[in-house]
Amino acid sequence: MNTFSPVAVQHARPDYDRTLLWLVILLLGFGLVMVYSASIAIAAADRHAGYQETYYLMRQGAFLVVGIVLGLLAFQVPNKVLQEIAPYLFLSGLVLLVLVLIPGIGREVNGSRRWLSLFVVNLQPSEFMKLFAVLYAADYTVRKAAYMDNIKKGFLPMLMVMLLVGGLLLREPDFGAFAVITSIAMAILFLGGMNWRLFAGLIGMLVVGFLVLIWTSPYRMQRIVGFMDPWADPFGKGYQLSHALIAFGRGEWYGLGLGGSIEKLFYLPEAHTDFLLAVVAEELGFAGVAVVILMFAWLTMRAFVIGRQAAMIDRHFPALAAYGIGVWLSVQAIINMGVNMGLLPTKGLTLPLLSFGGSGIAANCAAIGVLLRIDWESRQVMKGYSV
Repeated sequence: MNTFSPVAVQHARPDYDRTLLWLVILLLGFGLVMVYSASIAIAAADRHAGYQETYYLMRQGAFLVVGIVLGLLAFQVPNKVLQEIAPYLFLSGLVLLVLVLIPGIGREVNGSRRWLSLFVVNLQPSEFMKLFAVLYAADYTVRKAAYMDNIKKGFLPMLMVMLLVGGLLLREPDFGAFAVITSIAMAILFLGGMNWRLFAGLIGMLVVGFLVLIWTSPYRMQRIVGFMDPWADPFGKGYQLSHALIAFGRGEWYGLGLGGSIEKLFYLPEAHTDFLLAVVAEELGFAGVAVVILMFAWLTMRAFVIGRQAAMIDRHFPALAAYGIGVWLSVQAIINMGVNMGLLPTKGLTLPLLSFGGSGIAANCAAIGVLLRIDWESRQVMKGYSV
């Protein structure tokens, strides 16, 4: 008897977004290869790494395992539960940001106090705060949907909360994380129905606020000056950017080949973290950079498709959370790429899913787990099942 039928084929289809999952797997795998390539020389010369060339490779591999486990755990949490605990997650993130600033608890590296020591690894709370901000802003917007046109009831409470987060992040200082979290909150409020006049006014206030922060901070002004003309002081304020641009220039169309970068040999600082894309450009050329950009564009598109799918069946919190995750990953990727290409001032933000770093990888994988859960639940609802 022939058991083939359209119904059987329909049930055989996976209940998750395979495109999204494969994109993430490819990005994580590609990042592992490039982190190894970018860090070989640094690890071989670092006594703290035991002079082992595979030191950063092994650590990144361990971070990936932890991240995948967190992603699987995040996938198990129903969206209803996630919405209920969103304020508590956000509050826990605030507590961690406060702990970072306490001498003896927070760990200072290169003049910034952004980490909590867990003995084996360092935890960077601002990375997880991005995910918590997505969930909190989505929950807030759903709860305050009736007041999105009201400045006092809809806008001011979120503004005060974001100012509190911003104040803590700027004390570290971590201007990049503040910019990303601000973008997340603004995007979710706008997509959640905020009055466009209020939104336009908010944009104006933020632009003025960012300009004031830059103008009143000498080290930020130095970064702007170095960004405007890195060749005016190539051994000082423009050092990182000038070497990143050299890496892009050397790579040309198809690069020097995997492992062929010269700039990673102690010329380009943070080659395996903030400036990983410059190593990609030097070794794989314009073609490699274009592939990375296209993959992030595709990832962002999938996040918004998942959000729209949830919105169409009136699942508003999951929809806004999906949009927020898409905005987070895309904005952070755009800032990192812009810095590497000399389009934006130097900022300490990693490339999501690619750059070396345990907290970043863990937070990114958890966010992908949440995104896959949103998609899975939407598919169940459209099939008539309860979630």
